[in-house]
Amino acid sequence: MRIRRTLATAALATLALTGAAVAPAQAAGAVLTTGSPTGPAVAVGDVLTANLVSGSFATFYNSATGTSGIKCAASSFSATVTSNPAAPGSAVERLDAQTFGSCTSNVLGVTGVKSITVTNLPWTNTVSDAPGNPVKLTPGASGAMGTTVVLSTILGSVNCNYQSATGINGTTSNTGNTIGFAGQPFALVSGPSLCFATGYFSATYGPVVDSTVAGSPLLFVN
Repeated sequence: MRIRRTLATAALATLALTGAAVAPAQAAGAVLTTGSPTGPAVAVGDVLTANLVSGSFATFYNSATGTSGIKCAASSFSATVTSNPAAPGSAVERLDAQTFGSCTSNVLGVTGVKSITVTNLPWTNTVSDAPGNPVKLTPGASGAMGTTVVLSTILGSVNCNYQSATGINGTTSNTGNTIGFAGQPFALVSGPSLCFATGYFSATYGPVVDSTVAGSPLLFVN
């Protein structure tokens, strides 16, 4: 027995000297990283940007699965990271700007889309690494999330003003480094009967990059 204890003690001493002993667990990575899932944590204050996924459209349709309404070939956003804790958890971003362009409409009586303007910015974007990688976009201090659509018609211009007081839901994906929203409702708060009572927003943006860091590395959610 004494020989066994001596051998065990010697083995432990050898492991300690060679560094083969079990090391303490490494700290968890951040919810948002750049370059790869194990890359550097995104710093608070960094600005994230993205355009629509190539070849896709941002749409405002008359139903969650409809095809009547407006589609835009150009859209982009800019958001500032305000919180990025260790995973698992949720990071928080401040949506500072979102733009739309090259928009057309197939609604009878509409001859063109003059503009689509997002109002009451900034909004709050909460990005979770929970199953499904859910995203929640909610109103900021300025009030309900708003979108104003200005349409050209055969009788002149009309304004359709939409709002969401509770926010909309989306998802992220590390395949393509995207963030997307599908059939998310905005209620009409003012505008003529030509405006849909509810406008359903869909768009997928990517790749999302950290434009504050040199080289604008890709964004990953962990």
